[in-house]
Amino acid sequence: MGGTIAAYEIREATQGKAEVTVVAEGEDYWFVPSNPWVAVRWREPDAIRVHLPPVMARRGIGFTGVGAERVHPQENRLTLRDGTTMAYDWLVIATGPELAFDEIPGLGPNGGHTVSVCRTDHANSAADAFDAFCANPGPIVVGAAQGASCFGPAYEFALILDTELKRRKIRDRVPMTFVTSEPYIGHLGLDGVGDTKTLLESQLRERHIKWVTNARITSVEAATMHVEEVGEDGTVKKAHDLPFGYSMILPAFRGVKAVHGIEGLTNPRGFILADKYQRNPTFPNVYSLGVCVAIPPIGPTPVPVGVPKTGFMIESMVTAIARNIASELHGERPSEVASWNAVCLADFGDGGVAFVAQPQIPPRNVNWSSHGKWVHLAKVGFEKYFLRKVRKGTSEPLYEKFALQVLGISKLKETVKEIV
Repeated sequence: MGGTIAAYEIREATQGKAEVTVVAEGEDYWFVPSNPWVAVRWREPDAIRVHLPPVMARRGIGFTGVGAERVHPQENRLTLRDGTTMAYDWLVIATGPELAFDEIPGLGPNGGHTVSVCRTDHANSAADAFDAFCANPGPIVVGAAQGASCFGPAYEFALILDTELKRRKIRDRVPMTFVTSEPYIGHLGLDGVGDTKTLLESQLRERHIKWVTNARITSVEAATMHVEEVGEDGTVKKAHDLPFGYSMILPAFRGVKAVHGIEGLTNPRGFILADKYQRNPTFPNVYSLGVCVAIPPIGPTPVPVGVPKTGFMIESMVTAIARNIASELHGERPSEVASWNAVCLADFGDGGVAFVAQPQIPPRNVNWSSHGKWVHLAKVGFEKYFLRKVRKGTSEPLYEKFALQVLGISKLKETVKEIV
């Protein structure tokens, strides 16, 4: 969600003094947070799609959907997938991740035995599989694999499935298990936010969903998932062979092939190295935002757990980058630092959990969480609002700025003046 908004905001911040071009993989924007709804047919894919070329043209932004084949930061250019090249003065990398299903035998929708909600086409296929499952119900396993860094959608989907199965009046025929690499329920890759441990444990318990934490998935067969429960000392505490008729597991992420293995640009997993201004230390005209950014995990944990890059955190990176590039255009040094504050809504269909973390990485100034039916309504409202922003080509309308100011939530860190 960061790249599209970044194009709008950079265009506005540079006030026509920079030629902005988007290199995308395809011509459509998909509102990924709604994918769990697509997977149970609460949304059709077209309802969360925006065709980008006309919007970009109206905003005076160049656009190609060919996709990037390789970044050449030493030469300030890209190779595109059609063989052409594109030069740049500044590059903003907002690719999102490559989905590492292949790291676990049998995992994933492409040749594996589990479905995915990571992409909208995956979620649409997951909806077909769910319809087939409902005709012949059985056990369900949902969760996040070792190395995963995005846990919210796993909790959302498990609880959305619970809600939908009740609506179809077959929940009593479906044992459910939640499998996660987190050291405890509600960790979320963030060592919890507020009381997410209690809130999410309570939701799973009330809905009769069993769980396995510190879980390492070793392999997946057609109807069985093999899971090792790891103890605090790193040894296998218990082995689980979990039967399933339907399963959705979020995979670990890694950097996309266009950047993977470029010395000085990425870490060993292919994530972009960035300083506090979102600039790469080796190639300072390369900025990055979103899931592709390298952030050290909060740990250590018995099983690898990554740090999520949530929506508002990503938007804070966008604002910092846009202003820093504008400063560089005027011959000034970058000075803006993203707040990395997090505002998250996890929908369960009949309720949900919300949290605010300022900043997202502890220790925090604000550490709050709550739950209720209002969260579902807020998530629906946010979906409509964000899609409207993308369709209009607007990054942050005035009323959004005002609302954030009233709530005391900032996208940028305040400059701390030295007291003499």
